[in-house]
Amino acid sequence: MVSMNLNQAKTALPALVEAALSGEDVVIAKDGKPMVRLVPCQERKTPRQPGRLRGQIRISDDFDAVDPEIIELFENGT
Repeated sequence: MVSMNLNQAKTALPALVEAALSGEDVVIAKDGKPMVRLVPCQERKTPRQPGRLRGQIRISDDFDAVDPEIIELFENGT
């Protein structure tokens, strides 16, 4: 595992990216606390298929109905 603080990581970013691409666990810390982990991006194994869930999702006819009192609270805070 590669672990370093934020300031070190700024100057070593290209090496950290290479380490992550080669499979190493790369963690960047701030004030001694782990903040982020670098991982390689993974390509989709299968292309997206728009509409593939058609007919499987149901939305109620009144899903966007909002009580007028709630609208008043959001718009006027009263």
